[in-house]
Amino acid sequence: MANFKPLNHHRNSSPLLPFFSLLLTLSSLTTASNNSPLCSPTDSGPVVPTDPLITFLERLQLTALNTFGSKNYDPKHYVDLSLKHNLSKTQLAFDDLPKSSTGSVSAVDLNGFITSYFNGAGEDLVYAEPPDFVPEPEGFLPAVENPVVREWALEVHKLWKNLSRRVDAGVFEHPELHTLLPLSKSVVVPGSRFREVYYWDSYWVIRGLLVSKMYDTAKGIVSNLISLRDEFGFVLNGARKYYTNRSQPPLLSAMVYEIYSRTGDMDFARKSLPALLKEHHFWNSGFHKVTIHDAKGCNRTLSRYYAMWNKPRPESSTIDTATASKLSNASEKQHLYRELASTAETGWDFSSRWMRNASDLTTLATTSIIPVDLNAFILQMELNIAFLAKVTGDRIAAARFLEAAKARKLAMNSVFWNEEMGQWLDYWISDKTTCKDDYTWVASNQNRNIFASNFIPLSVELFNSDLKLVEKARQSLQRSGLIRAVGIATSLTNSGQQWDFPNGWAPIQHLIVEGLVRSGSKEAKSMAKDIAARWITTNYVFYKKTNAMSEKYDVEKCGEYGGGGEYVPQMGFGWSNGVVLAFLEEFGWPKDLKIDC
Repeated sequence: MANFKPLNHHRNSSPLLPFFSLLLTLSSLTTASNNSPLCSPTDSGPVVPTDPLITFLERLQLTALNTFGSKNYDPKHYVDLSLKHNLSKTQLAFDDLPKSSTGSVSAVDLNGFITSYFNGAGEDLVYAEPPDFVPEPEGFLPAVENPVVREWALEVHKLWKNLSRRVDAGVFEHPELHTLLPLSKSVVVPGSRFREVYYWDSYWVIRGLLVSKMYDTAKGIVSNLISLRDEFGFVLNGARKYYTNRSQPPLLSAMVYEIYSRTGDMDFARKSLPALLKEHHFWNSGFHKVTIHDAKGCNRTLSRYYAMWNKPRPESSTIDTATASKLSNASEKQHLYRELASTAETGWDFSSRWMRNASDLTTLATTSIIPVDLNAFILQMELNIAFLAKVTGDRIAAARFLEAAKARKLAMNSVFWNEEMGQWLDYWISDKTTCKDDYTWVASNQNRNIFASNFIPLSVELFNSDLKLVEKARQSLQRSGLIRAVGIATSLTNSGQQWDFPNGWAPIQHLIVEGLVRSGSKEAKSMAKDIAARWITTNYVFYKKTNAMSEKYDVEKCGEYGGGGEYVPQMGFGWSNGVVLAFLEEFGWPKDLKIDC
């Protein structure tokens, strides 16, 4: 790396779920929320039906843990298996397995059962050659002049082929044998244990695909996500039956906007718009919607994360059960399970950001937090819908969503902005026993701990077009301690969770960097370029050591992957690839600038 010095070094330590059934659930949810919610001091809200296949696979998951032990154990593996025979036959064979006096199954018997009755995890997704892939697209990264960096960028571009999949025909023929959901178009998966398509990952995958000129593949991803929205009432966390209880950060409109901006495909924009309107309604109704009476006496409407689940997450069932075992009360466990699922909906699973006590995961309180970044995403959604409605001829919708965006901006400034710190701060709406849907703003309820999310509103034009505001936030970011040797840290707290220090994540780098660049401020653009160079360098050095891109990186150490959390570091990796390509497109790389630590 060429003379990159850290700016600062302070460190704190179903069968498928029927669509109309879900609509009824959401309808009752909205009614409850808008009148007097039916809730207890420890848990409230909807729970989607449980699929019998998933219930059985959770039994298998627990048996595998007891039989094989925790070494190299990944609970997700077992809920990703597909059946070779119908569920009844498989359950009978499982129940007939020889058991010891303590009820355990031997490793030989369990391995034999799994081999006989299951296909491998991920075998129901097969390789698909992307038809719009070419080894070196015309006009690819013209500003990357350094031949070493250019060669590497082409290797990252080629990773799209490695991550391209399509759903096997067997999933369409016998969906009851699979937890994988049938999607008609090819997908680009994140990589490793993340074998299926994911919601918010797909935005940065698409940003990279657009750099790679793979427009049809990008449109196919959006088509798949819209099909999930149409079937389930919202875009799922990922394309598995066990993800029907929650969504993820809502970036569908941003995907449509970016594709339209590159291609000018009016038909694509027009066909996508109805889904975006319904997506907006989902995030602004029911338990997602919260009203705050601000310091001026005005009512401000904002949104929060709220999963439709109060049981262990199936993909992490044994882990969640162990976490909840620290609690003695059944209703407290239900509440914790909802918090775990709601935190998974944030994409930041897990982080001290959502915890009352950074060392105790049972203190998660995500449903009691109005997050800065979620509302920035919805504000951007409103602006995107206004733009797309205008270009497709719906001026009434365009005007309505422009007004909605202005109202949300005022709400975000009123509830989140902290003038003293120069940051937007998450707002905690209740204590553990409060049960209502409107609240009065109290300054002390702002979370004054420093997280990278405090700067994500910079990615939205309504904020980054205000140069005075940008400069205040830029100076705050510079002295925050978040900017480290090779990127932006997620927080300043080293909790052992993966969305905390010292980890840096591609989406966070991109959102903040792009916001600084779009502001038009010379100082902000210089900071953005420096952060991007650091991030590109650590990705490059890691790739040269491992021949892989990592899901996350340690921002203290050049070329090292990040750690922490409930699974081992993953390679692939969709959003890391996309952000590197987007940064190289934005900033290029000079011919004479070396790329190393």
